[in-house]
Amino acid sequence: MTNTSQQQTETTSDDHLHEVYLALGSNLGNRQEMLDEAVRQIGRRIGKVIRRSSWIETEPWGFESSNRFLNGAVCCHTNHTPHEVLLLTQAIERDMGRKRKTDSHHGYSDRTIDIDILLYDDLQIDSAELVIPHPLMEERDFVMIPLHEILRKVM
Repeated sequence: MTNTSQQQTETTSDDHLHEVYLALGSNLGNRQEMLDEAVRQIGRRIGKVIRRSSWIETEPWGFESSNRFLNGAVCCHTNHTPHEVLLLTQAIERDMGRKRKTDSHHGYSDRTIDIDILLYDDLQIDSAELVIPHPLMEERDFVMIPLHEILRKVM
């Protein structure tokens, strides 16, 4: 297991900042507080958050729950590699109380926080651990609506 503090200091070999788009969701606890804290943690650990969408309330996707989600998206500048960003988002989720349940509904369950990498520059990655662009993002309005909102802010 990798030490989280080491992950925070690892950077890509160049000084170029990369643009990464992340989807966020929460349906447990104080959802808005969870999302706001996730954005703060992303800013501290991954890179400067340059755009943030509005939060939208949505029904659960891929499983049944009486708990509605609050979802959104952020764009940040990072000098971390895509794999490092993945490890950092997982560390943020873990630190914020995320419990992963892989035995039901293909891993979908209620959660305090969920952070997914949607886009990283123009890269296409298809590995066992990471697929970019996110393979299901176009099927999910709760991802595409916030993503379009922050993409419009640059046009």
